[in-house]
Amino acid sequence: MQSKLVKLIIVFLLVQVSLMAQSHKVYVLVHGAWHGGWCWQRVSEKLRTDGNIVYTPTLSGLGEHNNQPHDSIDLNTHITDIVNLLNMEDLHEVVLVGHSYAGVVITGVADRIPERISKLVYLDAVLAENGESCISVHPEQVRKEFEKDASQHGMRSLSVRPSSLFGVSDHKDRQWVDSRLTLQPYHTFAQPLMLQHPYGNGLPLIYIACTQPQLPVLRQFADKARQSPQWKYYEMKTGHDAMITRPKELANLLVSLSR
Repeated sequence: MQSKLVKLIIVFLLVQVSLMAQSHKVYVLVHGAWHGGWCWQRVSEKLRTDGNIVYTPTLSGLGEHNNQPHDSIDLNTHITDIVNLLNMEDLHEVVLVGHSYAGVVITGVADRIPERISKLVYLDAVLAENGESCISVHPEQVRKEFEKDASQHGMRSLSVRPSSLFGVSDHKDRQWVDSRLTLQPYHTFAQPLMLQHPYGNGLPLIYIACTQPQLPVLRQFADKARQSPQWKYYEMKTGHDAMITRPKELANLLVSLSR
């Protein structure tokens, strides 16, 4: 009788461990332009506290990698950054999140290694189709502004934007973010995205729009996702840098979307 009870307890514990393993996810959070992996600190802390595995890589030429020359860094470089991470860490069933500009990056990653990804989450992100670039999908006036700005840096970089532009209103948060933003490699915006497969490569597509305030240049992408049956669409009533302004809410939403 005691032997049977021990066996039942062991089976119960094994089932519980299995269920816990299934509930814990692997997240790779990819930052947007001018930012770095640092911007996800509050979100990653919450996700890790809940037992998830979280990676917050910094793309080439940005954040702690800002010492790298921008001349040789383009969109393909950033796509390869994330592809290499997933391969080197041997990650599978990844919830791949791309913020802002990184929407273009994660689309390129999914085109190359969809077998390592479970779903794509676009956080207030740029949506570029095959042959389009981060610059080309913007209105003509915005494109001209980008090109004029880049010309001041020898067509190598784009000037840093203030955190206020990204909807960060808290004074301490602004200081923290502004002290870490760095120049963006220009060719990451200018190089067209080249896809070998249909957009998303068969993976589930999720779009989270940040609507208070909403960046006017991103409204077209939110509208596109909201109106398409191919996408699941959600909104957060906060500014563009939701990982700074609403980290717990964002972390909880990511968890709910990962189930």
